Amino acid sequence: MPSKKYFQFILLSIASTLVLSACSEAKSDLLLLETFTKNSVTVSIYLSTSQDGQDAIVASFAPPEGFHLYSKDIPRDGVDGLGRPTLLELTQNSRMKAAGELMENTSANIPEFEPKDLLVYPAGPVTLTLPVHLPAGKDQVNDEVGITYMACNDQGCKPPVVNQIITLHIPPIQ
Repeated sequence: MPSKKYFQFILLSIASTLVLSACSEAKSDLLLLETFTKNSVTVSIYLSTSQDGQDAIVASFAPPEGFHLYSKDIPRDGVDGLGRPTLLELTQNSRMKAAGELMENTSANIPEFEPKDLLVYPAGPVTLTLPVHLPAGKDQVNDEVGITYMACNDQGCKPPVVNQIITLHIPPIQ
């Protein structure tokens, strides 16, 4: 069972991402859309809407204590087959449209081992934010995103999750 401190770190990660996604002093609201756990990583996906009306999809990735994830900027197949990027992506069928670049709440580090271009986030949760334009209309939006990640520690890695399609039900925005 993760410690209280670990959950506090998750909440802090989400809060810092909101500051990044708002890109201003505007207040943001979070709405939980989906949460799931696969290969020991819990992923929570939110809709964030800033006071100035900018929407974003926010994904918080919480690996087991002591595990790290890999940078969103490494190749899809890893580096020399090692690792997988941590990604939040709109699918080909998505009705949402990207309104900016995918942002991370923490910077990846160069590892102490080879290959050096296998960029690693610090152990613990990582939050990614993708600014989006929601489809026009006042009806519920049923859409989907793709999620990719791989959690590792010094003893080994969990199997990668590659382009896991997650269905989102976004309620009407007032």
